[in-house]
Amino acid sequence: MDLGRIFKSKAKKIEEKEKLKKLLKEKYSYFRTLLHTNNDVLRIMADMEEKLSGEYVFDMHYIKTNVNAISNGVIGIIKNLNALSDNKYAQLENVYYEIKEKIEKALSSKIDIPVTDFTIPFESLPKDAINIAGGKNVHLAELKNILKIPVPDGFVITSYSYIKFIEYNQLKEKITRILNEANINKIEELEQCSIKLKEIIVNSEMPPEISSSIKMAYENLCKKLNKKCLVSVRSSAIHEDSDFSFAGQYSSFLNVKEEFIPEKYKEVLASLFNTRAIFYYKTKGFSESDMVMAAGVLEMVNAKVGGVMYSKNPNNPESENIIINAVRGLGKLVVDGAVTAESYVIKRHPQLSIVEKLPGKQDKMLICNEDGDIEEIPLPPHNYGFYLSEENALKLAKFAIEIEQYYGLPQDIEWAIDEEDNIYILQTRPLKIMDILQRVISNLEDTSAKKVSKPPKFEGYNILIDRGVSACKGVGYGKAFILENDSMLEDFPEGWVLVAKHTNPQYVVIMNKASAIITDVGTPTGHMASLSREYNVPTILNTENATKLLKHGQEITVDAYNCLIYEGKVEKLIEMAKIEGPFKETLIYKMLEKILKFIVPLNLVDPTSNEFKPENCKTLHDITRFCHEMVMHEMFTMWERYDSEIHAIPLVTGLPIAILVLDLEEGLKEGIDKATEDDVLSIPLRAILRGMKSMQWPGPPPVDAKGFLGMVAHTASIPEDELNKTAKKSFCIVTRHYMNFSLRLGYHFSMIEAYAGENINDNYIKFFFKGGGAAIDRRFRRVKLITEILKTIGFRISTKEDIINAILTKYDTPTIERYLEIMGKLTAYTKQLDMVLFNDAVAQMYIDEFVKKYIKKN
Repeated sequence: MDLGRIFKSKAKKIEEKEKLKKLLKEKYSYFRTLLHTNNDVLRIMADMEEKLSGEYVFDMHYIKTNVNAISNGVIGIIKNLNALSDNKYAQLENVYYEIKEKIEKALSSKIDIPVTDFTIPFESLPKDAINIAGGKNVHLAELKNILKIPVPDGFVITSYSYIKFIEYNQLKEKITRILNEANINKIEELEQCSIKLKEIIVNSEMPPEISSSIKMAYENLCKKLNKKCLVSVRSSAIHEDSDFSFAGQYSSFLNVKEEFIPEKYKEVLASLFNTRAIFYYKTKGFSESDMVMAAGVLEMVNAKVGGVMYSKNPNNPESENIIINAVRGLGKLVVDGAVTAESYVIKRHPQLSIVEKLPGKQDKMLICNEDGDIEEIPLPPHNYGFYLSEENALKLAKFAIEIEQYYGLPQDIEWAIDEEDNIYILQTRPLKIMDILQRVISNLEDTSAKKVSKPPKFEGYNILIDRGVSACKGVGYGKAFILENDSMLEDFPEGWVLVAKHTNPQYVVIMNKASAIITDVGTPTGHMASLSREYNVPTILNTENATKLLKHGQEITVDAYNCLIYEGKVEKLIEMAKIEGPFKETLIYKMLEKILKFIVPLNLVDPTSNEFKPENCKTLHDITRFCHEMVMHEMFTMWERYDSEIHAIPLVTGLPIAILVLDLEEGLKEGIDKATEDDVLSIPLRAILRGMKSMQWPGPPPVDAKGFLGMVAHTASIPEDELNKTAKKSFCIVTRHYMNFSLRLGYHFSMIEAYAGENINDNYIKFFFKGGGAAIDRRFRRVKLITEILKTIGFRISTKEDIINAILTKYDTPTIERYLEIMGKLTAYTKQLDMVLFNDAVAQMYIDEFVKKYIKKN
């Protein structure tokens, strides 16, 4: 005997055994990783789909981060499937990259900033120059050059100057990183982000060529005016005063001396990153490439009267009225909402006429002083006169009509009148008009009530406040949040009503949370009012003393149609006012909608269809669906490709079945050569064994004694040890959560595969059955019996002759275990059953009996 050869042969077998076990464990790890990644991807998809409800605010960073996570996850899924299947599905990568390219194309929206001079005079600015000069500057140039409407002389510091400023100081990557770190739902993070970015901009060096260009442009302006002048340095971002107002989000500086223009220009650039501007750009769907700032440098108008006018009433556009708000001195107090402005209502038809005017309540005014600063002057109490003359009010109204006709849209216009009574237009932008009232009226149950112009006053409720001016009509309900100082905004809770003394554009950072806004002082022509209409937050201004009458935490219902504030909850009013959120109208919402078309829709639904192929995957969801189905198929059939039975150990169960078990990972107790039921740790195998052990083997009560009972008696009398020696063995590969069980019983073969883990999306049972020793009609009846029973517990089944393929997916682990127990019982119940299924009635009898005894009673 050649002992050396024997030992060498044994060592080689041990080596092969370990190598095969390592390979199988590796294959299983691909399977498990794929399932885990698939669940992560589906979770992110679900979260992004949820955002389409319009009830959530998100930013471009959210979209890009999650699209990137989904893309990386899907390519990982593909690679794991190909690693498991020996690269059988290589074509999937090409399909993936085609879809990814479409997504990236939809995501890219980079603005092209043309190379221009660093400064351009207003009279030389082209008509379509938004990307050169920003919206605010372009509109002023159009008024001046095309409509010949009086606008202060000045020049533009171009968008290209901003690009060069960022390049010169190498700030691009730093800005993007800091912006991406800020969570839009955490005000303190936005504020810290803003502080960092503004410090970076203000402390950066001004490129010498830009400084030189600004100096020359200012000198040319003075030559044209034939005098040395102070100027205003005004923001003019690319999207400012367009479809997105950015009202009050950026900084402008008034009454600036020549030597301070470069410094104020840098502060204007820094204001691109004001807290409220960051929130606005993130929630409206702009990317970092959209964050480009131009500036306007205009001769300062030392106004004796200033203010804002709307070419149409934003709360009642059908009235065809023009609304003008005015204050003594600079109009900044109007847009800031710091005082109650005097107001004019001017009717357009049949000719311009003043139909109403109300005095303001102004206890202070702003003026320009000679030192290049703005000075606040107190006014005597009860200073309620009119400072805008009726004549000038009508002139302003005429300008409003001209500007509206030119742009084809209602306009929000800032204006000023100097000491010589010259009118100047300082800014114009599209007026945000919310057509809310009609949608509210359409929700009224009483059709006759649809004729009214606003919701009715509800009797039986305590009205806390019945005055004020509506800035954005609507209805809001929540607890009152009395704002004592702006730092409290960080703690503003979801769904509360903001109650503040003054209006402030900074409140935009909580407009995604507020159910309504109420202020003591303010006008509907201010920046905050414009933003509340844009975010569709019901807003009542100028209530005089809401901060004193309402208590912090008090439940209130705000009717911003009738300017009524009810105590408690007015259910009927709230129901009437339910409308879709304004976030669905934003650029970022539409961007998400566009991108998800390449991610979420599921076209591959039926795995048994001929269309279930890689080339028919149209979305990333299709790919995950295909891969999930194929990985189960690969695991189900993989064990046939490897001679793994010789490396398994016997499982002693007391059943008349010889079973070998190969443990890949925590499926059996360690260090055993023979396993009992107590040694089994695999959740699926333990479950199916419980079912098998609970049954009387080998089959159901006898029907055909001659053919069946003799066989049963003989089989049952065979000891298990003898059966293990002579019978074709059944084979099971297991882990803690996985089982692939090949059962050989007599003349038929079945395979049960199952996964029972923590995530419901991973869990499944697959079942395959073939064969039998009886005549074909009896085998078909057995197929019918098994399929009918499996259908009752939710399996999807396909059959061909005497072959069954069935699958059950997405149940929690206890349910998977329960169904595996039933399958264990079914395995025992149907053993050799085709021998007694001599007609359809008998088959149906066995179906009914099994369902009644083993399924329905559970």
